[in-house]
Amino acid sequence: MSRRFHKVLVANRGEIACRILRTARSEGYATVAVYSDADADALHVTMADEAIDIGGAPAGESYLNTAALIAAAKGSGADAIHPGYGFLSENADFAAACADADLLFIGPPPSVIAAMGNKAEAKGLMADAGVPCVPGYDGADQDDATLLAEMERVGFPVLLKAVAGGGGRGMRVVHQPSEAPSALADARTEAQSAFGCGDLLIERFLEKVRHVEVQILADAHGQYIHLGERDCSVQRRYQKVIEESPSPAVDEALRAEMGAVAVRAAQATGYVNAGTVEFLLDQDDHFYFLEMNTRLQVEHPVTELVTGLDLVALQLAIAQGDPLPLAQEDVMLTGHAMELRLYAEDPATDFAPQTGKILHWQLPEGADIRIDHGLRNGYTITPYYDAMLAKIVAWGTTREESRARILHALRHTTLLGIPTNQAWLESLLQHEQFAAGSHGNDFVANLGAPVESHDTDPLTLLVAAAVLIERDAASVPPSQKGWSSTGNSTVPLKLWHDNAHTWLHVSVSESTYALTLEDRAYTIEVITMTDDAITFTHEGYRLSAPYALDDSNVYLSVQQQVAHLRDDTYAPPEEVIPGGDGILKAPMVGQVVELHVAVGDTVAAGDVLVVLEAMKMVNALVAPFAGTVTSLRVAKGDRVDPGQVVLELDPVEVEDTP
Repeated sequence: MSRRFHKVLVANRGEIACRILRTARSEGYATVAVYSDADADALHVTMADEAIDIGGAPAGESYLNTAALIAAAKGSGADAIHPGYGFLSENADFAAACADADLLFIGPPPSVIAAMGNKAEAKGLMADAGVPCVPGYDGADQDDATLLAEMERVGFPVLLKAVAGGGGRGMRVVHQPSEAPSALADARTEAQSAFGCGDLLIERFLEKVRHVEVQILADAHGQYIHLGERDCSVQRRYQKVIEESPSPAVDEALRAEMGAVAVRAAQATGYVNAGTVEFLLDQDDHFYFLEMNTRLQVEHPVTELVTGLDLVALQLAIAQGDPLPLAQEDVMLTGHAMELRLYAEDPATDFAPQTGKILHWQLPEGADIRIDHGLRNGYTITPYYDAMLAKIVAWGTTREESRARILHALRHTTLLGIPTNQAWLESLLQHEQFAAGSHGNDFVANLGAPVESHDTDPLTLLVAAAVLIERDAASVPPSQKGWSSTGNSTVPLKLWHDNAHTWLHVSVSESTYALTLEDRAYTIEVITMTDDAITFTHEGYRLSAPYALDDSNVYLSVQQQVAHLRDDTYAPPEEVIPGGDGILKAPMVGQVVELHVAVGDTVAAGDVLVVLEAMKMVNALVAPFAGTVTSLRVAKGDRVDPGQVVLELDPVEVEDTP
């Protein structure tokens, strides 16, 4: 359905909604934003001409609530809905509901979404169209015995995938037959929980391959084009981390071949609007259909930077019924672009999602740098939605120039208040394999877990101490904290940093601060201190450190290294909870989605006791030893915070089996 429209409701949130709204407004459309109770003060709410509250914080009560979204559109007078990407953007029922309500859905027809949303059906359709597919099993017989037999037939290693979903949920790699039963059960359970359907398909697991996707556009007049490829091989747990265009593994001939196959795939579905055909590319330049995303992709900015096109503007024009304004021969790829995904997660704790208030958000400056985000100071990151905070994108004339530019942009991006993956992203960009462009989709997995450092950075401690002392000098009577504004004084501070306490005795003389650690002296002189930055000299260098204070916590970035410290000088002793190693605590903010035990139950080592979920991540708390549950402090549906005690377990003796 194509027709003229004038007012667009964006059925999404955060950076996604901000991105869509920016173009819609520049193209002259009136705009409507929607928001949940948790997003009342979000940036996208202020960007639209009007905004409508659509329900509670959980996505099911708001951004996934079809009735609320349709009512908001009709009530505001909007005549079109852009779903963004994520949430309901690939939901055929939502697209159909829009049509039933006489609202234009800015995306492909519901029939296409439904066909491509079922991976088994999609593979069959692609095979019929002559698109190369990964060998495997996509049959309707979902009996465990059948699936186990099909794994043997396909040959190990195999990949189990949820038929109805994506984003890495319901996926398991099975390397050998002994792993198959448990992997099958885990994948089925996760798929059922995430998508309401536990059906799985099996594919041969292709090792040492690249994840390469092709952007396609199709209008209602039968014209199809592709806009080159994006390389999305840098992934962690099947979630993309770094994307780039063009791919360092694709030459002009292969680009033309992959593009032609992607267009053929789109034609086979009767596609209209923007979409992406994803492939796996092996080392011999053979490529295989992976899936088709019937929406705009998170990583679309890299394509925009190398083509000079605005994909959202093209989406809007296609939805209006306009023909594509360019032919395939008009598409030119110029230079190279990269994108990083900045997440609210802590690499040191297995990338556990993080929540909290953003206290200081500062964007980098420079030519050919683009930041897509929906953040501002004071905004609270909640556990209800995806953990992605922002996308950092950079363009260069060459791949190396693009890499250098995005590395500079990353280092000059400051976000204080919650842990992020910023330092980890920097390590990926600097890795020799990524710099050479020789990486595959096993790149991150082969790196292993990030090294958690507990080394105390003396300069960071000293700058934090100066911030705290300067603050107290301005707001606390000298008698309360040992501060003296005249002559020399020594200020004692107990700082928590890197999961440990450090006592500092800082010698202060006017604006000069001195600290001795491990027989080495450190000195800084404070030049100025504003509400969000401290400028100082150290070893002949003049430096500036952005910082933020929140009660006894100080967050700061010293020489692009972000740190969180807490002033525990006058804090009461920590509560000691009995139970020893049997105390299980929440590793992240989340919600209790499964509770497998009750007080008095006896469990074996390794048993799953509680399952938490937050920001699309599931975390199972397992018994560290055989024991009896003596205390249960949560119920199903409860929200938990990091470090919160969930249950206590007392050990029991296990008799040896003769």
